[in-house]
Formats: sequence, structure tokens, C-alpha cells
Amino acid sequence: MIEFIDVSKTYATTSVPTILDLSLTVADKEFFVLIGPSGCGKTTTLNMLNRLVEPSSGTIRIRGQDITAEDPALLRRHIGYVFQEAGLFPHMTVAENIGVTPRLLGWSAAEIAARVEDLLALVRLDSDSFHNRLPRALSGGQRQRVALARALAARPNIMLLDEPFGALDPITRDEVSDDYRRIHDELGLTTVMVTHDMTEALLLADRIAVMRAGTLAQVATPAALVTHPADEFVGRMIASPMRRAERLAAALANG
Repeated sequence: MIEFIDVSKTYATTSVPTILDLSLTVADKEFFVLIGPSGCGKTTTLNMLNRLVEPSSGTIRIRGQDITAEDPALLRRHIGYVFQEAGLFPHMTVAENIGVTPRLLGWSAAEIAARVEDLLALVRLDSDSFHNRLPRALSGGQRQRVALARALAARPNIMLLDEPFGALDPITRDEVSDDYRRIHDELGLTTVMVTHDMTEALLLADRIAVMRAGTLAQVATPAALVTHPADEFVGRMIASPMRRAERLAAALANG
């Protein structure tokens, strides 16, 4: 579904590449996670996929087609994107926020209304309660559910998620992330998600790409990453959630 072929990115403000000779593939219907320390190039990699950032060199393909062959605005209308902050339009109701992209694509009012109802059900928000609310009347978890619905509105095959659950409290984070994995599977989406949380990556991903200074340290399934880290850097990233799990198990065992 997605290919990065020798992709590099150097911003004008620095001579040091943010991304250097990145090559990776993401399969159709795969849940693929990018993880690494701050400044390693995760969000730049994500943003190059929908041309919010243009690579300095290399090729990015979606379904075998170079993405530079399509107008960026049209490309983005068929790729869902969810940010850490929901980014809802504050003056629009929940229904109006969800219907933004379908309206831009020329859907009829009846088609938009039906799609809004379907998506509110998909993200577990009661239509009667939430249809006409403004974002300021929603909790953080509810806003993020609306953001997910808005990103799904035009029936994209690809979803890009940039720390989508990071601003939520732990209970809400678990609920919304689990619901998104369910939606990913149910709709047969291809998802690329950025996170700093290795536990979240291990629980959600089909494969994980560990990034370091704009390069790939390792790409593997969660199980392979845990059992066979490529080097000390990857091992340290894996060790943190493993240590926490061990401490929790010990604390529970000791009553």
C-alpha cells in the first residue's frame, strides 16, 4: 500500500537531514507504528505521506503511484489524519465537523447526514446526545472520537495518526485506542501511527518501526522486537515497559 524509497528530508533551517535514506513498506490493511525519541523524524515521515512536507529526495508511492503525480489537496482528501489535539472547528457542531470533507467533495446533504449517523455509531457516540453539540461541550475523549469520525468521513483507505491518544487520561486513552484498533480491523484500513509510548505500540501494532536520528533502527513485529532487539538502543526502548510490567507484577504478588 505504501512505499518509501530512499527518502531524505533536510529542512532549510538546518544542514543536518531530519530523514536520511529512509526505505520501508506498509502493507495493505496493516497497523504500522513509528516510534522513537523526540526529534527522530517520526512526524516528518508521517507528514510526507500526505505532502504536508515534501521530501528533499527519494520517492513515496501509494498503491504503486508516486504521490507527486496527484494534487496535494486531492491526495489529502482521501487520507484520514488525526492529531494529538483533536483540532475540531470550534464554531461547528459535531455533525458539521464530521461532514466537512464530504461537503468539500460535493456529497449531497442526505449522503452527508447518513454518513454522520453511521460514524457517530462507529465511534460510540449517541447521535441524539452529540449531533448538535459544539466541541467546547465535549470531554477530551469525546473530542478525539469526533476527530476520528471526521477523518473517516470520506471513506479513506489510509489513516495517519500523530500521537492521537497522548493528551487523554489513562482510562480514556485505553478505551479510545482499543476502539480505534477495532475500527481499523472492521473497515480494513491501512494505519500509520506515531507514538512515544512503547507499551501502546506493542499493544496496537502489527509492525513497529523504531526510528533514531532520521533512520530506521529496526522494523519488526511486536513479538520479534521484544525477543530480538536489533541493538542496545532498541533494547533500551523495549526495556522500559518490560520493567514496568515486572514491577507491577511484583507489587500485585506482594499484596
